[in-house]
Amino acid sequence: MSYFKLTASAVAIAAVSATAAAARDQVQVAGSSTVLPYASIVAEAFGENFDFPTPVVESGGSSAGLKRFCEGVGENTIDVANASRKIKDKEVKACAEAGVTDIIEVRIGYDGIVFASQLNGPAYNAFEPADLFNALGAKVLKDGALVDNTNTKWSDFNADLPAEEILAFVPGTKHGTREVFDEKVILAGCEETGAYEAYVASGLDEKAAEKACMDLRTDGRSVDIDGDYTETLASIDANANGIGVFGLAFYENNTDKLKVATMSGVEPKTETIASGDYPVSRPLYFYVKKAHIGVIPGLKEYAEFFVSDDMAGPDGPLAEYGLVSDPELSATQSGVAEEQTMGSNM
Repeated sequence: MSYFKLTASAVAIAAVSATAAAARDQVQVAGSSTVLPYASIVAEAFGENFDFPTPVVESGGSSAGLKRFCEGVGENTIDVANASRKIKDKEVKACAEAGVTDIIEVRIGYDGIVFASQLNGPAYNAFEPADLFNALGAKVLKDGALVDNTNTKWSDFNADLPAEEILAFVPGTKHGTREVFDEKVILAGCEETGAYEAYVASGLDEKAAEKACMDLRTDGRSVDIDGDYTETLASIDANANGIGVFGLAFYENNTDKLKVATMSGVEPKTETIASGDYPVSRPLYFYVKKAHIGVIPGLKEYAEFFVSDDMAGPDGPLAEYGLVSDPELSATQSGVAEEQTMGSNM
């Protein structure tokens, strides 16, 4: 199936032919389940329109993909890591220790993290970060004291929410989505409720207080999903009152099964993420080993094609799937063309 017809400019890019001798002739990609559908669209279109094999794209989560990426340089290691967060300093260090010293960081656009439930289930249309914290935090603030979370229904702390049993399916810790969820929702809610200040008042420093805020309850009401969004969707299908954490694009392609919640009164959609009105959004990335460019046929061409106007622009197929186009896309395109690495200190 072809996702789009190449314009003349894209055809011009496609005129490059594969380099002659290489031990591996197929670009290999792994990482974020959020970036997976975008990378899959690009890979299929790339294979159909270029004189290179279709890249192999695997999922596994941002952390898992970056771990594989940092295993070293050579045909037995992947070329590209997809990530729904920036690479961490400790990952850059691990890369360098394994000989991956030149990394090209590519921001492809923006995505929103959404909360969705069964299409015919209860409506969660009054969420604030404080609600998610009060529902899922390991400890919450009650009568001025931090106590173990014993809330059982959403209406226990917000009368505008359904009187339904709390059950949330959240991405496991290897997913980049989890980190954004922890920081932009749970930590924000901890601060809104005053629990963060209570942690600091108890003697914790700021970093320890933030970590304590992001600890989730372990009594079965907050369930980690280590697989991709399809596993979360299956969990929602099996639990009428459950709510799941998804990327915007996945939700938009499953509106026949899910209904989305608002956050701070804002519905998540491309327009509200682009405007900055929706509070839970994040940039999406992929990382390229510069050492593999010129060795693995089609690697640079794939990277350039991914961020081309034809693919990642506001009228491209990735936008149709839910990606919010980066207003600085042209700068990204130049960086990829010039093979700009993250820094000579790496």
